[in-house]
Amino acid sequence: MTKLAFVRRPIDGTGLVLATLLTIAVIMPLVVVGVWAFTEVWRYPSLMPQQFGLRFWEQTLNRSDVWNALKLSLLLSASVTLASAVICLPAAYAFARMRFPGRDLLFFSFLAGHAFPKFGLLVAIAAIFLQLDLIGTFWGVALIQLVNTLMFMIWIPVAAFQAVDRRMEEAARDVGAGPLRVFWSITLPQAAPTIAAAVLLTFVGTFYETEGAWLIGAPGIRTMPVLMISFINNQMVIQFGAVLSVMLWVPSFLALIFARRVIGGSSFARGFGG
Repeated sequence: MTKLAFVRRPIDGTGLVLATLLTIAVIMPLVVVGVWAFTEVWRYPSLMPQQFGLRFWEQTLNRSDVWNALKLSLLLSASVTLASAVICLPAAYAFARMRFPGRDLLFFSFLAGHAFPKFGLLVAIAAIFLQLDLIGTFWGVALIQLVNTLMFMIWIPVAAFQAVDRRMEEAARDVGAGPLRVFWSITLPQAAPTIAAAVLLTFVGTFYETEGAWLIGAPGIRTMPVLMISFINNQMVIQFGAVLSVMLWVPSFLALIFARRVIGGSSFARGFGG
């Protein structure tokens, strides 16, 4: 009987330091914002707040513009995600299963929008939207946010459809199943978890999208992130922005729980080619 030998590798000091610094860089801003959300008095140069309370939570939650912005953000996210799924999923299936002229160029074009500074692209699109009277409208913001979803809703589902076991599809055809039956019974169930991951990323990314909503939607359309920036810049009350920031954590938290319990991390890995 052979014995398994376990070799304990020494901890890399440099890697540990970098990991610690990265953790601090990520966690500390969240901690500071969380503290500000429950702070009523915090004066310089004190390192700790002088008074905690929920006064700013009450003031923020009693504002009608906060609830209007929340409803608008949820409606925009749901509309953009649905439209993106209807448009992109058939295209993703075609990219995964078909060969046609210009396929590779068209496929990589969906990545091009994320390869360059996005704000310059948004300014160019805003100039076109101005001619079409889409500035300051719901559908103008929806269209600009739809552009931002193309990479997730094309690249990840393409990987999902490519990972489907073709042998199962061929076996279903051999017993007489038609193309639609094979798709609904064999292809889609295998690809569904990874597609759900793409839909989740699209919804959350749209909910937090700021640049397009601000540039195209102003002044009539104010989503939650845009309203948060407005509170901080115009009213100069840090607590209002901090409270909205904590409220904005909730969708991400719920999405992570959903992904962990229902979708699973392996679906995200398959979607990115892992």
